[in-house]
Amino acid sequence: MSRENRYLPENRAQSRRYTTGEILSAAASGEILAGRVALCDRERNLHIDLGCMRGIIPKNECAMGIEEGDCAESAILSRVGRVVRFQVLEAETKGAPLAVLSRRRVQERCRREYVDRLALGDVIEAAVTRLESFGAFCDVGEGIPALLPIAFLSVSRIPHPAARLRVGQSIRAVVRARDERGRLTLSMKELLGTWLQNAALFSSGQTVPGVVRSVAPYGIFVELTPNLSGLCEKTDGVREGDGAAVFIKSLLPEKMKCKLLLVDTFPPPPPQEPRYFFTGGHMDAFCYSPPGCEKRVETVFGQP
Repeated sequence: MSRENRYLPENRAQSRRYTTGEILSAAASGEILAGRVALCDRERNLHIDLGCMRGIIPKNECAMGIEEGDCAESAILSRVGRVVRFQVLEAETKGAPLAVLSRRRVQERCRREYVDRLALGDVIEAAVTRLESFGAFCDVGEGIPALLPIAFLSVSRIPHPAARLRVGQSIRAVVRARDERGRLTLSMKELLGTWLQNAALFSSGQTVPGVVRSVAPYGIFVELTPNLSGLCEKTDGVREGDGAAVFIKSLLPEKMKCKLLLVDTFPPPPPQEPRYFFTGGHMDAFCYSPPGCEKRVETVFGQP
């Protein structure tokens, strides 16, 4: 069963200007507000224009882990120019009006009320924040990070997450693991369909576009969808990442194979938006392999 999330990835937060009454009311109620970070000062405090007064997020209130030394300083610096969500700790309306704010408290609430309650197999919304060779870091709510390893992005292997995702992109992912510190590991490939679901998009005799994912001595692997690839005979001059027009010779579910013939190549295409075959809120297990196929590719959530 999926869990309702009232805590959003920060790229979906909307900045606005507030009245003095709204700031004072939020300070009393604990309401979560949002504003754009104007600058980071020498002491690593973040400054926000609230409209009616200045707002400041002290360094230790910028993110969970800052005070304990578990969070890199880049987590503060990278907020400049971006919208963040915060609670109002206190507000002074006399003299030069100033509100002291906390992003950390919003993150702690999000972790306590949402992230820590997620079960393995829950499907959630996330936003891509950073791409590394080993995977994509994602915001699962209020700037709380989770890792989506490259191996879990799709069944088809890719050289770098940038071949599949872009920074700022909103995605759906499934909670695959949680470590001893409560940090989540995500996966996306289970949402992108089984072999049969993807193969049903094609038929023998068609010529369709794809992407060259690897060039081996015995042939060329071409991705038709993120969860379906096929093998062509080796052809000189073909490079990984090239676009490819391929003729589908056969689709063999009992062997989980797709035999292709390379027709032509073209410049590398941009990443496509993911197509989600699974749209529910929770999955206990996922089996990619067709029934009767000797090779079994599956994920059982809650197991190593």
